[in-house]
Amino acid sequence: MKIGKETVPKTSISTSNPDTIIVRGKDLSLELIGKISFTDYFHLLVTGKQPTPAATAVLNATLVAIAEHGLVPSVQASRMTLAAAPDALQGAVAAGILGCGSVILGASETAGRLFIEVQERAGEGKDYLAAAKQLVAEYREQKKAIPGYGHPLHKARDARVNALFQVARNAEVDLTYIQIAEAIEQTIPEVVGKSLMLNVSAAIPAVLLGIGFPLKALKGVPILARTAGLIGHLTEELDRSIGFALSYQATREVVYDGEAPEGFVPSY
Repeated sequence: MKIGKETVPKTSISTSNPDTIIVRGKDLSLELIGKISFTDYFHLLVTGKQPTPAATAVLNATLVAIAEHGLVPSVQASRMTLAAAPDALQGAVAAGILGCGSVILGASETAGRLFIEVQERAGEGKDYLAAAKQLVAEYREQKKAIPGYGHPLHKARDARVNALFQVARNAEVDLTYIQIAEAIEQTIPEVVGKSLMLNVSAAIPAVLLGIGFPLKALKGVPILARTAGLIGHLTEELDRSIGFALSYQATREVVYDGEAPEGFVPSY
């Protein structure tokens, strides 16, 4: 990623004066508040354009699909942080979001880049299956994980995948990236030697790229959605704290295999 060379800070997102706040060219108080949903506002903030009804349906569906995922590591980190500092909700939310990387949530962006590369290799002939086979073989040779495929729990295709794909089909958006995602899924058993089914992290870019959502903003969608989920968990944490219970459980499972003085017996 290149570092910007601008010498004068510029933005086209917002400005204001004593009477008016302008966001993406619109009067916040007169044109946006009470007249636009948060999903549409998010789209406007990121792209500078108000979405079509089809784009709204798809973007909204992805946010709903990924907001909650149980006591995954980022949620546990968030709840344990709040248990230790119950006055720092913002810190607890940050603790959860800071864990968003290539394994948790960040796979949507890397899967999207994979789809774009398949599309480019397929060229005008649009032989997505051949391009997918070639690229998956390269991933296999380089011992790289295929982002968005396989899941520790959902061995069959993640149910959220079909739900998101159906929303896209109903909205009649560009299905090119769904075709690419399914081509990759189809070729994996032959190249890898086992089935790795689509998971939600691949479904999200497959449908969002179909509405023209920016590739470089893909990671922001699961981050935004999971922020909502974290606030839900943290609200529960304040009423029914399990943060220390999670910590104690981890401690009970720890096995110390380092050096120790003769006769020393650890308490765990």
